[in-house]
Amino acid sequence: MAQQDDIAIYGKRRTMYAVIAMMFLFFFARLFQLQMIYSEEYGRKSEENSIRTIPKEPVRGYIFDRNGTLVVDNRPAFTVTIMPFEFDKRTIDELSRLLSLDPEFIRDRLRKGEAYSRFAPVKIKRDIDFKTLAALEEKRDRLPGVDTQVESKRWYTTRAVASHTLGYTKEISESQMKLQVDEYAPGDVVGSAGLEARYEPSLRGQKGAEFSMVNVRGQVIGRFENGNNDVPAVEGDDLILTMDFGLQAFAESLMTDKRGAFVAIDPTDGGILAMVSKPDYDLSKFSGVTPPDIWRSLNEDEAAPLYNRATLTRYPPGSTFKMLLAIAALESGSVTKSWRVNCGGSFRMGNKVFKDLHVHGSVDLVNAIQKSCNVYFYQCMLKTGLDAWSHYGNEFGFGRLTGIDLYEENPGLLPTTAYMDKRYGKDGWTRGFLPSLGIGQGELGVTPLQMACYAAALATRGEYHQPHVARAIVTKSPRATDSLTFQTRHIDVSASTWDVVREGMRRVVEEPGGTGGMARIRGIVSAGKTGTAQNPHGPDHAWYVGFAPFDSPRIAVAMLLENAGYGGTQAAPLAGLCIERYLKGWVTHHDTPPPRPRPVPFPQALPPLHAGLAR
Repeated sequence: MAQQDDIAIYGKRRTMYAVIAMMFLFFFARLFQLQMIYSEEYGRKSEENSIRTIPKEPVRGYIFDRNGTLVVDNRPAFTVTIMPFEFDKRTIDELSRLLSLDPEFIRDRLRKGEAYSRFAPVKIKRDIDFKTLAALEEKRDRLPGVDTQVESKRWYTTRAVASHTLGYTKEISESQMKLQVDEYAPGDVVGSAGLEARYEPSLRGQKGAEFSMVNVRGQVIGRFENGNNDVPAVEGDDLILTMDFGLQAFAESLMTDKRGAFVAIDPTDGGILAMVSKPDYDLSKFSGVTPPDIWRSLNEDEAAPLYNRATLTRYPPGSTFKMLLAIAALESGSVTKSWRVNCGGSFRMGNKVFKDLHVHGSVDLVNAIQKSCNVYFYQCMLKTGLDAWSHYGNEFGFGRLTGIDLYEENPGLLPTTAYMDKRYGKDGWTRGFLPSLGIGQGELGVTPLQMACYAAALATRGEYHQPHVARAIVTKSPRATDSLTFQTRHIDVSASTWDVVREGMRRVVEEPGGTGGMARIRGIVSAGKTGTAQNPHGPDHAWYVGFAPFDSPRIAVAMLLENAGYGGTQAAPLAGLCIERYLKGWVTHHDTPPPRPRPVPFPQALPPLHAGLAR
């Protein structure tokens, strides 16, 4: 019996030894697998868990005007971040009191951040003041995972506002993230309007990264490999504009407390010299964090300060459109320059009477432009017809986008036979619609930008340049200046027609009886055309378009003042002052020229403004 017990015990021991041996073999095989076969893969995963990546934001590119003046700079700003992996959510209430934020806002930010990555810092509040920064530093030990980053925010250096042209940056939205998920992370700043949006890929730069070693608790214990693997951020490219910010500031000052728009353009290449939309808004309010009450007040303001009147509106141009009808009439052979009309102050067509402001007597085409004779152009439009008129309207860019390098633009409306047939039916409209179109009223609608391009084409005898605000991009790595190219086309009009129309415009400003005498500039011969556009919703709109000097134009302008009355007394004087300010650098009511600001030199010598433009 004892022998049987010994045999049983011995058998159990052998089984136990076998099990233990098998366990050791299994662990040895697993150890061999981890150390030899999967060592590289698991090493990488271990390294990832022990290394924290802190993104480094690049400095956004600077913006200069055509004279080398720095107009958009950067200033440092502090942003509060939370690392979800380290953060103790029990401290949310304390953090919310320090930052004056709703605790639920912080929780929502954390949820969205954790969905993206538990190991990427989540931006909670931007542009904190020094008092808040000091309070955070004092309580850093009680707020694990809470940190601050130094970012940059836009700083505007000149008296000019140019808010609708420059645009602003803001934190990327969820909808934008879905479209550009590979390029941006939650909390990134992105250009959201104007040039900031249009040239975002160049201005934003490239993010860098700093790698730090952390322990199992997520605490930083040092730089990874002494920072040898850190990736430096690459600054954004600089943008050089065609704009003259001295002229921009001057034009804005003239339009203080007015509603309307002013566009000045270089007729030799299409570069925008100034673009004003009034009322406007203070871009500095958008450079950091925009308080909700400011954003709400801007959106609810009945004057619509966020609306770019220079590119998005659709106004009737009034008598400023008479040169286009003159071109269409002469080129189609409908009239000659010597064709005369006797103006008695009105024109009757059937049962309808079309009025004029004055009795002009017998006038030819040049006189009709000089004196802005409606009666002449009523009858001229009837002889010319809608098709020829709309053909040349299209040639001058009306009824379509100009292609300016800003995202916000309205094509306006240029009535054609097809449009009128569609709107009214082929039998629903008659020749009775044409006289109003002949003086820039009726269905016709234009933007001030289109009118400035129109004035520039008149100045250059048909050279139509695509309008643009940016001139060149200066890259940082490698450093180089890339001039931007824009399209140019020629409007096919005979030299004799240009002579007649331009002479009429010269007389508008320079000769007695012209409606634009208040735009006259001492010592400089200029040309222009006034317009008083009827407005069914209130007082008339005042227009002026023109260019100077007459023989060698360097500036073309369009001035619109909403509900201001007569173009000759309201818009023309302001436009004349702007032209003088650009050509002389000062205006004649100053005793001596004011000192000019010392420009900041360009990062690199640039070619002439017209160089590099497609022709």
